[in-house]
Amino acid sequence: MTGFAARDKGLGGHSRNADAPDPRRTRRRGGKRLARAMSDPTGVAAARISLPAPAIAAAILVVLIGLGVAIGGKVIAHQVVSGLLLGAIYMTVAVAFTLTIGVLNFLNFTIPTLFMLTGMAAWGLLSGGYLTLAGRGAWLAALAIGVAVAVIASLVVERFTFRYLKMKHGDATEHAIPLVSSLGFLIIFENLVLITLGSDSQRFAVPFAADLHVAGIVVGVPQLVSCVLAVAVVAALSFVLKRTKVGRALRTIAENPDTASLLGVDVGRVVPVVFILTGLLAGVAGALFTVNYGDVSPFMGDNVGTKAIAAMVLGGVGSIWGAIAGGLVVGLAETLSIQFFGGDSVAMTVWGLVLVIIVLRPKGLFGGAPIGKGKM
Repeated sequence: MTGFAARDKGLGGHSRNADAPDPRRTRRRGGKRLARAMSDPTGVAAARISLPAPAIAAAILVVLIGLGVAIGGKVIAHQVVSGLLLGAIYMTVAVAFTLTIGVLNFLNFTIPTLFMLTGMAAWGLLSGGYLTLAGRGAWLAALAIGVAVAVIASLVVERFTFRYLKMKHGDATEHAIPLVSSLGFLIIFENLVLITLGSDSQRFAVPFAADLHVAGIVVGVPQLVSCVLAVAVVAALSFVLKRTKVGRALRTIAENPDTASLLGVDVGRVVPVVFILTGLLAGVAGALFTVNYGDVSPFMGDNVGTKAIAAMVLGGVGSIWGAIAGGLVVGLAETLSIQFFGGDSVAMTVWGLVLVIIVLRPKGLFGGAPIGKGKM
């Protein structure tokens, strides 16, 4: 007797009516109904309304902006705009952190260094006169090469923190080796820049510095363009993850790497894509920061990296929309803290806010998934 035939036999060997309900399933359904009824004091289970993450992020930002403008007028409105523009940079770096944690399950310490490499490589090319043939677009070519340097450096990290270690030790994500090796690359890259280009802060000249005046609020054109580009890059990444074959492969690996391999996903070829996207996000953020503030140094990534980690935790580890909202909230918290309490209060305000969120909602504003192998 086959397994299916044995399953369909009742007592005495008689075949069970196919239309008759399975008593085991009935008991399970009844138990679930009873549990819902007992948990609902009114006896009627409340319907859950699920809102999309972008709508929640937009609502939070609108409330914060409205409160700021209502309380402080144009001064606070200007600080809010500045905070959103700064938050766009934090947002981009926070998404890079979220991508590596969500898919590969480790905190990539080289991301702040990739951010720094873009600005310093661009300044080195301009100051050395290597792009004189580019004419007035030399600064743009320098930034593009800087982003390419960040992507290449990210692939070098992938080669020695994942590919080599996976071949030698099996599943490298089970160990702390990738975490420590990425920290080693951070120190190596930073010291290479210090030896090559020096430790001083340098000025990166941008040929335009126009301002827009909107309702009495001054908005810098570079900052506005940078914010639009940052949002466009993150939106493109979200599209890639949701709509393309590569994105589906990345999400499959994030859910369970072993199952992804069984389903035919070539993990060895898809993982480098994560590092390419990470280098691209960090490089674009570094280029936008350089254009916005016109200042580069070998240590420019340290402060931005810590703020991006705070933004990631604030929004919910593993949630891209959480990283977006967290970055904007951290930018707002920074500018408003400077306005009300002075520049020395920024770190206390940002990390105090993170601690409050961790205590009240450990999963973050968007409830990121638990961290662990096979989860995103």
